[in-house]
Amino acid sequence: MTGTRKTTKRTETFTAEERAAMKERAQEVKASARRGSRADKAAEDEAAVVAKIAEMQDSDRVMAERIHAVVKASAPDLAPKLWYGMPAYAKDGKVVCFFQSAQKFNARYATFGFNDKAELDEGTMWPTAFALTRLTAADEARIGELVKRAAG
Repeated sequence: MTGTRKTTKRTETFTAEERAAMKERAQEVKASARRGSRADKAAEDEAAVVAKIAEMQDSDRVMAERIHAVVKASAPDLAPKLWYGMPAYAKDGKVVCFFQSAQKFNARYATFGFNDKAELDEGTMWPTAFALTRLTAADEARIGELVKRAAG
C-alpha cells in the first residue's frame, strides 16, 4: 500500500477549518522547539500573537487587541503564545486562556475561553468560554477579573 493513504472516519469528522488549526498547532510546536533562549522565545511568541491579531478582520481584531491588553494588564506573568493559530496566554507552558476569532471557524461570534489550568471552579458547574460579539467596558472588567483569578 505504498503511496496510498486511507481516509478514516475520524478525519472526516473535522471541518477544513479545524484541520487547518491542527496544522497550525503542529507548526507552532515545531517552531517552539527550534528557538534559542527563553527570552528570545517569549519575545518571538508575543510578536507572533500580535501579528496574528493584526491579520484578523475588523471586529475580531479590535476585540483581540483589547483582550490582549486586558490580559497583559491583569496577569503580566501569563505568557502570550499562539495556540491552534489563535492568541493564547500560558502559565508554566500550559495555556490558561485563549481568544478564538469568529472568522477562524466561520462562527457567529468570537470566543474567549479558559482551560482547566485556570481553575475557575464555582460549585458544580461554571462557564469555561464566553461568546463575544463586541466588548464593553464592563466586559473588559469581567475578563480582567477572571484572568487575574485564573493566573492565580
